[in-house]
Amino acid sequence: MSGEPLWVVLGALPGAWLRFWLVNQLEPWLPRRHWGTVLVNVSACLLLGLVLGLEGRGLLSSGGVTLLATGFLGSFSTLSTFLAEVQGVLGKGEWAQALGLATTAVLGGLLALLMGLALVSVR
Repeated sequence: MSGEPLWVVLGALPGAWLRFWLVNQLEPWLPRRHWGTVLVNVSACLLLGLVLGLEGRGLLSSGGVTLLATGFLGSFSTLSTFLAEVQGVLGKGEWAQALGLATTAVLGGLLALLMGLALVSVR
């Protein structure tokens, strides 16, 4: 337990920076900034599946899971920013856009997580 906060911090700093950088890089190519947040969150789900799969096979220690899953991916993905962006879309009365964002994020994230787990289980 004593080293866990350090692992979280060491993972969180690069995760947050990479999310900020990546969303800004994607912005010119996407119709709206919030789709960059969705892409980052779905990719975080894929990576989480890989991390959990590696842990399940005994290939990643608990410290590695804390560093990668809680620290890095916890700050790389962002539910609060995503929800604020959905609320902003709803505030403009763009219900279809909000539904598309929410559906893509939830179903895409779940499918990406399962894909990550499946990739690790393939021999």
